[in-house]
Amino acid sequence: MPTFTTHDGTELSYRLRGEGEPLLCHAGGPMRGAAYLGNLGGLDAHRTLVLLDARGTGASAVPVDPGTYRCDRQVGDVEALRLHLGLERIDLLGHSAGGNLALLYAAVHPERIRSLVLVTSAGRALGVETTDEEWDEAAEVFADRSWYPRARAELDAIGPDTPLPRVHEIAAPFAYGRWDAPAREHAAAAVRETNWEAASRYHGEGAYHPEEARRALTALTAPVLVMAGEYDAGPTPAKAAEAAAFLPDARLVVQRGAGHHPWVDDANAFVRALATFLDPAVRTVSVDGVRLAYRVAGPEEAPPVVLVHGRGEDGGSWAGITADLAADHRVYAIDLRGHGLSDRPGRYGFEDFRDELGGFLKALDLTGASVVAHSMGAAAAYLLAEREPGLIGRLVLEEPPAFVPLDPPRPVLRRPEGPLPFDWEVVPTTDAQLNAPDPAWRAGLSAITVPTLVLAGGPTSHIPQEQLTGLVEAVPRARLVTVGAGHLVHRDRPADFLAAIREFGV
Repeated sequence: MPTFTTHDGTELSYRLRGEGEPLLCHAGGPMRGAAYLGNLGGLDAHRTLVLLDARGTGASAVPVDPGTYRCDRQVGDVEALRLHLGLERIDLLGHSAGGNLALLYAAVHPERIRSLVLVTSAGRALGVETTDEEWDEAAEVFADRSWYPRARAELDAIGPDTPLPRVHEIAAPFAYGRWDAPAREHAAAAVRETNWEAASRYHGEGAYHPEEARRALTALTAPVLVMAGEYDAGPTPAKAAEAAAFLPDARLVVQRGAGHHPWVDDANAFVRALATFLDPAVRTVSVDGVRLAYRVAGPEEAPPVVLVHGRGEDGGSWAGITADLAADHRVYAIDLRGHGLSDRPGRYGFEDFRDELGGFLKALDLTGASVVAHSMGAAAAYLLAEREPGLIGRLVLEEPPAFVPLDPPRPVLRRPEGPLPFDWEVVPTTDAQLNAPDPAWRAGLSAITVPTLVLAGGPTSHIPQEQLTGLVEAVPRARLVTVGAGHLVHRDRPADFLAAIREFGV
């Protein structure tokens, strides 16, 4: 493990996981080694995680002065790590008690923060604390769980002489959205990973001066993500919102069904929220309560074009096309629900994709934009053009399904093993609709009045090409161009794809 020497001569260790821009991560506990953070649910696929073992934890050395375990006295360790890594500004994440250290660092060095992430973080540094009574009341959300009666009785029996490790063991079930085997394993490691003597000193007298911190943090111009767990008792979402209100550019995200360790409860939801926040190229908008991620490129004053991906893909699949179009267009590449960095609400269907594409165009004031869409996204786009013909300017449909009942029908597919970049529930729902589509969808083709280009992939495509010919014949102002590339024309023949849509007027 790499090491560095901090300001008082203590040698500290850290782990590096993943690729991309570094994200400095400080653990909670307090004073638990950073191993429990793991890869933060897969966030290392988006960033290089710099996982610091605080002094006296993990592989880091024990300091000569145990008084330096106090939170405010570790601010210099974060600064020493920044200097060691040679970073002008840092993206900094603090979990739980570690969020207090992140806030104190930001208060002392606001100019060094590029972005700040506070994950289920107690807000003592800001003067936002959870009382025992508030914690007990919030914990009742678990009252219907089988483990609750015994855990509650043990919780109520905690006294001033109960050792800290035992307090942690008793409270552990309340720290996870699901008290299942992975949660039990994650919680059990805390006993051996925590420096309990240091933990008792971390929040010691003099560590925090909330009014001073709040004043200093008014100089923080960097964006802040405050993440709360829906079921977390400390802090509750309400307490997290209270803390966020003290920060100039803070946004609150509450992860549904999560407790104090949200990456353990739902890794996909956790990573989507953080990856979206940390990527400056990604923006979000809410449409009917669903948070949609999208990427923007090109001059603001240029004519807009919206790119809509196919099933199982996301807005990033248009990267090559975006780079070309952005020379003279304002390009918006959306992640549809259940895909990429957008929410996974669990309800999917061509009507849902149609409605949210329309909501996206309206929310961003993109009426009259050209829409370039592939496969599933193309179906959503032309269903929208049927329903609201004045919303789209020009329409490009790359290999769209024609909504002719499939014969033979698609069989029910089994979900592949391992994590997926999209919600698998999209597949059975849309397959069922492709097998037996609503007849009104095809009947409505004549209502599409915008200029329409249908790009067909030729005989190697799985979509019957005669169906695309029939679709073009049913749309009043449609034309057909065939590029013999199969289903993914924009990926496999990007130059031909671009030539076709440019000639069409996009």
